[in-house]
Amino acid sequence: MSAADREIARQIEIICSAAEEVLPKDELVRKLERSLRTGTPLRVKQGFDPTAPDIHLGHTIGLRKLRQFQDLGHTVVLIVGDYTGMVGDPSQRNETRPRLTRDQVLRNAETYKSQFFKVLDASRTEVRENGEWFAPMRFEEIMSLAARVTVARILERDDFEARMSKGLPVSLHELFYPVMQAYDSVAIRADVELGGTEQKFNLLMGRQLQEEFGQEPQIILTLPILEGIDGVARMSKSLGNYIGVDEPPGEIYGKVMSIPDALMVKYFKYTTDLAIPEVESITGSISSGALNPRDAKARLARELVRMYHGPEAAERAEAEFTRVFRAGGLPEEIADVRVAPRGRGVWIVAAIREAGLAPSASHARRLVRQGAVEVDGRRVEDEEAEVVPAAGDSFVLRVGKRGFARIHVRS
Repeated sequence: MSAADREIARQIEIICSAAEEVLPKDELVRKLERSLRTGTPLRVKQGFDPTAPDIHLGHTIGLRKLRQFQDLGHTVVLIVGDYTGMVGDPSQRNETRPRLTRDQVLRNAETYKSQFFKVLDASRTEVRENGEWFAPMRFEEIMSLAARVTVARILERDDFEARMSKGLPVSLHELFYPVMQAYDSVAIRADVELGGTEQKFNLLMGRQLQEEFGQEPQIILTLPILEGIDGVARMSKSLGNYIGVDEPPGEIYGKVMSIPDALMVKYFKYTTDLAIPEVESITGSISSGALNPRDAKARLARELVRMYHGPEAAERAEAEFTRVFRAGGLPEEIADVRVAPRGRGVWIVAAIREAGLAPSASHARRLVRQGAVEVDGRRVEDEEAEVVPAAGDSFVLRVGKRGFARIHVRS
């Protein structure tokens, strides 16, 4: 085997590792051979619609794969969907997503841009907004683009078909989404596009549209979906089951410690820098009883905090978690919140809301009913309770495992 063949084999092994599908693989080999022969890096694309602020661990599965491409010498092109984000990807949705304004999308996009480079090498990354090519389009050009795709092809999408069979609405603008994502690949002349498994239809549409425009079609690479800390639904900011890469170290550590044991291996494999043999060793030790799942989870929490905040922050987060959750202590820093009295004390629901530990009064009431609320270490189960400080003018409010505030009765 020649040196070139060995290099191609090495790149294929790295690119295909932890991927669900690589289609078509033989075309990827040919693209890599040409890249090596000509010294021209592949253009590897992934799109991100900033429909909510902040990047979470689910996003990093794709970003980490993109970093592998960078380390192999290829160019990463990130598409920030300032226009597709106003539509919202309809994949796996049972209803039409509410449209965001462009201002909302652009505000979210700023946090994305600052957080991409916690994983990627900025010097080898192009960041493009798809408004660059969609904003100047005349209606005549939009009609010409739409004419290249049939309605029957768009309606092959499982999510559209499922909604229509149930009599649920599919808005016309949603039909444009896969065409818009596909045109992004045309605009930047992508050689490879990454996406989650639910993105396969859109990625294949990119291949089709590139051929329509006389370009060599891209390779598609699908990646697994990461469940959130609830262990059920995919990680999502809107569902509240996410771990954000820019969250404080203690928050990341505490959230990791709350994930179901069954998810640990997947998190180790797809979100950390640990080599597969080491992950397999951890898995084997848990199965044999040699390693307590709680200790394995602590290792995972340390790794993730270290990756995004550094080793010292990881040590501090672990010490704080041990002190608060194992030794029954309080966090070193607790927010001080002043709440207006109701009668002699403070209404428990108002205290939770004003401390920012619940997004609404109804959510705060639900937390009380679920037994997730404590005052000075005693559970509160009456959602109409008025809490009178036992001493002085304050009490410590705890909501769930990680929510703390010192509530002062406002005079």
